[in-house]
Amino acid sequence: MPQQIQRWLAIFVLPGVLAAALLPGLSYGQQTNEELAARCTQLGAIFDRVGSRRGEGSGGPDMIRLGAGIDCQKGRYAQGIKALEDLLQRNRISYPPA
Repeated sequence: MPQQIQRWLAIFVLPGVLAAALLPGLSYGQQTNEELAARCTQLGAIFDRVGSRRGEGSGGPDMIRLGAGIDCQKGRYAQGIKALEDLLQRNRISYPPA
């Protein structure tokens, strides 16, 4: 391997590899609870506005939506967001990426 490539690897690549190995719990893209709560609210509002059926014979409330709302209220954001995203996809309702 040419000496320039070895030097480049030692300067730029090796520190990143070492940091990733030594700090496995550090996640640069991890969202805060406030951001996750906002995402729950956002997805729930989209479903409530577009996906909820109203009127006679609608079949009542959507139990998945209610369960996801409870998950979000109790701080189980990952479960609530996953349920809401699945519900929106199943109903072919578009929503913004996270």
